[in-house]
Amino acid sequence: MYLNFSDIPGHQNLFLDYLYEFENVNEYYKYNFRDKENYRKIFKSISESQRAVKSGLGNILKSQYAGLKISKKTKRNLELFSKENTLAVVTGQQLGILGGPLYTFYKIITAIKLCNHLSERYDEFNFVPVFWLEADDHDFNEVRSINIINNDNYIKKIEYKDEIDPDDIKRSVGLIDIDHTIIDFFNQLNENLRDTEFKKQLLDTLKNIYSSGKTFKTSFTELIHSLFDRYGLVILDPTDKRLKEILKPIYRKEITDFRKHTEKLVFVSAKLEEVYNAQVKINPVNLFFSTNDGRYSIEPVESEFRLKRKRKSFTKEELLELVENEPERFSPNVLLRPICQDYILPTAFYIAGPSEIAYFAQVTPLYDFYEIQTPIIYPRASATLVEANINKTLEKYQLSVNEIFMGIDELKKNVVESLSKNNVDEIFTKTMNDIEIAFDNLREKLFDLDKTIADNSKKYRSKISNTLNELRNKAEQAQNKKYEVTLRQLDRACNLLYPNGNLQEREINYTYFLNKYGKGFIQRIFTDLEIDRFEHQIITL
Repeated sequence: MYLNFSDIPGHQNLFLDYLYEFENVNEYYKYNFRDKENYRKIFKSISESQRAVKSGLGNILKSQYAGLKISKKTKRNLELFSKENTLAVVTGQQLGILGGPLYTFYKIITAIKLCNHLSERYDEFNFVPVFWLEADDHDFNEVRSINIINNDNYIKKIEYKDEIDPDDIKRSVGLIDIDHTIIDFFNQLNENLRDTEFKKQLLDTLKNIYSSGKTFKTSFTELIHSLFDRYGLVILDPTDKRLKEILKPIYRKEITDFRKHTEKLVFVSAKLEEVYNAQVKINPVNLFFSTNDGRYSIEPVESEFRLKRKRKSFTKEELLELVENEPERFSPNVLLRPICQDYILPTAFYIAGPSEIAYFAQVTPLYDFYEIQTPIIYPRASATLVEANINKTLEKYQLSVNEIFMGIDELKKNVVESLSKNNVDEIFTKTMNDIEIAFDNLREKLFDLDKTIADNSKKYRSKISNTLNELRNKAEQAQNKKYEVTLRQLDRACNLLYPNGNLQEREINYTYFLNKYGKGFIQRIFTDLEIDRFEHQIITL
C-alpha cells in the first residue's frame, strides 16, 4: 500500500512540488531526479572531473577501516575509489544514539539499493554507497535520546544524560565521550523493552558498541558498520585531518569570497520565502572554527573575523594561515557541508529526506560558485511498519493508515460513534439547535409583551446551554467507558503508527522492532522497502 505525501499532514509544499510538480521548483535545482534520460550525461561529467582518485581518497578510506573486519563487498567498494569511473551515492545523518529514528536506516537502504539498481543499468560506471558521518554537528540534545514503544504500548523516551542549554554545547557531538552513565540509559531500555527471545543478545551487542570511553562517532560507526557492512556500505569520517587537507581550497575561498556568494544565497532565500519557506538561515561565512574549549561560528566584523560568543578575532591573513597550517580546526555549516562532501567525493546522487531537499534549494548556487558538479538529489524511501496485531485492529474497525494520520481524537470519536447505536454528538447538536430555534421564537413573542423579559431570555438560554454541555460531557464519558477496550486498541495503533503526531520513521528507534523480530528484521526491511515509488509505503510485518 502507498500514500501520496500530500495526503499526510506536515509536509512542506516545496518538498511536495519537488516530488510531484517539479516544474514549480525547477529554478532552484540543477536536475530533475525523475529525468533518467539525463543520467548518463551527468555520470560522465562527474567522472571526468574526478578529484577523488588524484587526492588518494581510496587510501584514506582504507586507513579509516584499519582494524575493522569488513565484508568482501565493502572491501571491493573501497578498492573502487582508485578508479576514475567510480561514482558515489551518498547519504548522511547526525550521530543519533543507537542510530536515531528509523529514517536513518531508510536513507542507507535507499543508497545501497539505488547503487544496485544503477550498476545493473550503467555497467560502464561503478556505484558505491557512502554514509557521510555528520560528526561535526554540535546539537547534543537532538542525538541523546530515542523513542520506543514500551510494555504498556505507550511511547517511551529513553535518554542519555540531561538536556543541555544550546548555548553551552560547544563540542562536536562526534568527539563527545560516552561516560559511565550510559549504564542508566541501558537500564531504562531494558526496563521498557518487552521480554523476548532476542532481547538479551540485542542489549549485550548494543552495550558493547556504546560503552564508556568510546566517542559518539566511534559507537555510531560501529553500529552502522555492524548492520550494513554486508551490503557494501562505505562509512566516511569527514573529520579526518587528511580530508581537511583536501578541503583547504574550499575553506580559503569561503573566507576570501564570502560576500559574493552571500548576496546570491540571500537573494535565492528571499525568493523562496515568497512562495515556500527558506529552510536555513543565511550566515555570511559558512564555517566553524574549533578551539581548545569548543567549536564556534566564524563571523565577519568590519575588517576582521570573530568567533561567535567568544572574545577571539583574526585578520583575514591570520585565518588563511590557519587554514594552511591547521585545516583540521575548520568545519562547514549545513550549507557548506554538501560542497565539502562533493568536493571530496564523486557524488552522483545524494539521498535526502524532506528537510534536506528543502535546504538544497538554497545550496544549489554554491555549486557553481565553487565550480563543483552538482549531484542529483534523490528522495529517500519512506515507510510505516504495521505489525500483525495492529493490522487486525485496523481491519476490525475498518480503518486505513491515513485515517490514523488524521489524529487520535478525531479517530476515537468517529470509531466510537460508528459502533454506538446513538450518536452522542449528533443527538446533542440537534437538541441544542432545537432549543436555539425555540428560544428565538419565544423571544420574538415576548418582545411584543415586554422588552425586558424578552432580553432576559438570553440568560435562561445560556443556563440551559451550560446544563446541556454538562450532560453532554457525562454522556461522552459514559460512552468512552463503554468502549474502553476499543479506545485502548486505538491508542496502541496510533502510538505505533503515528507516535507523537508524527510519522513513525521520524520517532521510533529500530531497537523496538529488532527486539521483537530478531536480526532478520533489517533484511526484511531491506527487501520490502521500495526506492522508486516516491510515495509513503505501508509495510505489514
